[in-house]
Amino acid sequence: MSGDALSSTVNGVGERVVLVHGFTQTARSWHPIADRLTARFEVIAVDAPGHGGSAGVTADLPGAADLLVATGGAATYVGYSMGARICLHAALAHPDQVERLVLVSGTAGIDDEAERASRRDADEALADSIERDGVERFLDRWLAQPLFATLPPATAGAEDRRRNSASGLAASLRHAGTGTQLPLWDRLGELAMPVLLVAGALDAKFVVLAQRMAGLIPKAQLVAVPHAGHTVHLEQPERFLHALTHFLDPASPPVRGACPSA
Repeated sequence: MSGDALSSTVNGVGERVVLVHGFTQTARSWHPIADRLTARFEVIAVDAPGHGGSAGVTADLPGAADLLVATGGAATYVGYSMGARICLHAALAHPDQVERLVLVSGTAGIDDEAERASRRDADEALADSIERDGVERFLDRWLAQPLFATLPPATAGAEDRRRNSASGLAASLRHAGTGTQLPLWDRLGELAMPVLLVAGALDAKFVVLAQRMAGLIPKAQLVAVPHAGHTVHLEQPERFLHALTHFLDPASPPVRGACPSA
């Protein structure tokens, strides 16, 4: 692990919520959500290793989890995709600091060793392509994947993603890609804190993964957000905010303007 701190922004006053973005994004990608939360919560949006202001930080998933908790302290941790995998590692390694956990389009890892090795090879090839072609050309291909078919270009945050460096993104794939993650399915029962699992109803693969995780986590809640794919919080921010704020404080009304999640 290189680098000893993660870049972050802090806004708002109240109970602390830490937000962790997905691969190729930065902390800024959370602005549509974070700006709505700051009236009620202290919101820390973090640049994950290899991204944004943390471009020079290199860490594997356990190392990223340690850096994340050192940055966020005791809080609710909310992670999307890659960020969800980092937050899951943080909750298992630092249960005293992760008071609640929200995993958006997350997974506990690839079970099959051969499939995991194949994914590592694919991530290595992607890392090579970023270094060879540059960030902009890579992002054109990345966002054209079927995974993001339901993400409108206007909310994809392409300009923010282009702020990332080729070396940082390549390092993130090589050290913290999905293929590097040892499966954590047999450890999910250790999660004693409340856990919210969120998936887009149109993202069939991750709905199944969320259902499987929900069956193994003692205090799990599952929300499948209608009319959303993998990037749930960007595609359906109002529905996502409703689910999140209700989880954070069931007795309080949802963030103003948010609509039900189902």
